[in-house]
Amino acid sequence: MIRNLFSKPQSENSAPARATTLTGPRLPRHSSGWSALLKHLKTEPGLRILDIGPTSSTNINFLTTLGHGVYMADLVSEAMRGVWTRAAEADGEPQFDIDGFLDQNLEFSGREFDVVLLWTTLDYIPEALVSPVIQRFRSSMRPGGRILALFHTRPTGGQTAFCRYHIADSETIEMQEATNYPVQRVYTNRTIEKIFQSYANMKFYLAQDNLYEVLITR
Repeated sequence: MIRNLFSKPQSENSAPARATTLTGPRLPRHSSGWSALLKHLKTEPGLRILDIGPTSSTNINFLTTLGHGVYMADLVSEAMRGVWTRAAEADGEPQFDIDGFLDQNLEFSGREFDVVLLWTTLDYIPEALVSPVIQRFRSSMRPGGRILALFHTRPTGGQTAFCRYHIADSETIEMQEATNYPVQRVYTNRTIEKIFQSYANMKFYLAQDNLYEVLITR
C-alpha cells in the first residue's frame, strides 16, 4: 500500500494488511498500450510513476533503471479486506468508507505523478470507489500525465483472474495470477469515456484476448 512506501502510519481502526500472494507462472502477453507508454518513459527523464498492484521487484528495478521514481499501491487487495465497510444505519445498506480508504491508501503528501500504471484495478474495486479513485488520480497528476488502464471484456471465464502485471523492455508484459477476486463489472468504451470525461483525451487499443487497453492523458 502507498502508506508503506511513504511511511504513513495506519489508522487505529485499520487492521494490518497482508501481502498479496502471487501464484502460478508468469504468462507473456503482447501489450500495445504498454509499448506506446514505454516510448514515453524512454524519452522523458525523471518521471514519477505510480504502479497499482502488489509489490513487483521486476517493475521497481526496470523503472528505476530508466531513471524514474516509482511508488506502489495495492488498491484491489486493500479494498477487499473488509475493514472499509461502515455498519448500516437503521434499515440502510452498509456503506464503503470512501474518504477513509482514500486518505489511508492514496494520500500522496503533495506528490504529483507523471504516469499511473492502473492495470485492471477498476474491474475489481467496489463500485463506490471507481469515480473517487479516478478523480484522486487526476488531482495528483501533472498536466499531460498518462494512465495505462486495462479492462476485461467479460465478467467470468478464462483470463478474468486478478493478476499482477510485470513489465519489461519490450512490447510484452507478463501476467501472474494473484488472489482470486471476481470481476465486479465490465466496461464499454462509452462507459470508459464517461468515467474519464474530466481527462484530456484517451486512446483505445484493441486486443485479441479478453482484455483491451486504454491510454488516458490528464
